[in-house]
Amino acid sequence: MFHKRLEEVAMNAWPALQQMLFDGWVLRFANGYTKRANSINPLFASSVAIMEKIVTCERIYAARGLPAVFRLTAFAAPAELDQVLAQRRYQQIDQTDVMHCDLSQLALPAAATATLRQESLPDWLALWCGLHATTVAQHHTHAAMLDLIPSPRLLVSLVDAGKVVACGLGVCEPPYFGLFDLVTAPQHRNKGYGTQLVTGMLRWASGHGAVHAYLQVGSTNTVAHHLYSKLGFQDIYRYWYRVPAHG
Repeated sequence: MFHKRLEEVAMNAWPALQQMLFDGWVLRFANGYTKRANSINPLFASSVAIMEKIVTCERIYAARGLPAVFRLTAFAAPAELDQVLAQRRYQQIDQTDVMHCDLSQLALPAAATATLRQESLPDWLALWCGLHATTVAQHHTHAAMLDLIPSPRLLVSLVDAGKVVACGLGVCEPPYFGLFDLVTAPQHRNKGYGTQLVTGMLRWASGHGAVHAYLQVGSTNTVAHHLYSKLGFQDIYRYWYRVPAHG
């Protein structure tokens, strides 16, 4: 199934520091940095009883000081997992759409006022943190995860008039290309820089064997949806998280 293959590729592109397989479920650990890298992903068929698996996962994550966070899709296995977690008082949060475009059918605009510049990992992370008004010291796990990416990665900034106005991460596992960590400086938003950033990255991907481009965007982020739709991306499936209820 194409959707499951995209799930695999996306996990490769955003690697956890540690990962284990448990009866068709992929358990990921990254010191709590992002839910995606610290979640239980029920991708494949199971044989162990569902409640036994949930309790075991809760114990494994608790031993690491982490909550058991389940990342679910409509094709998660077993199909009743979402309902069972809801009955166990797990709350649903952060619905996210996976968007896809066929690069072979994409007509990328040529005009650009800014320059796409490839960066080293340390330089890129410093720029990314600056655009997010945070510090590199708070992102050691982030840096370690980026360093673990097994496929060719594209770490870029977008420079206009000598200033970095945006940056992003791309990961190419041909024929798939994923876009991550896209950010535009707050004072430079709504000026077309996001479009130039993504367009430049997709052009690079097309030259490196990619046919399918994908990204993940919050289901309520209408601004981002509009931008990516204009570039030819379409929603293909949705995922969400189930997290333990507090109290």
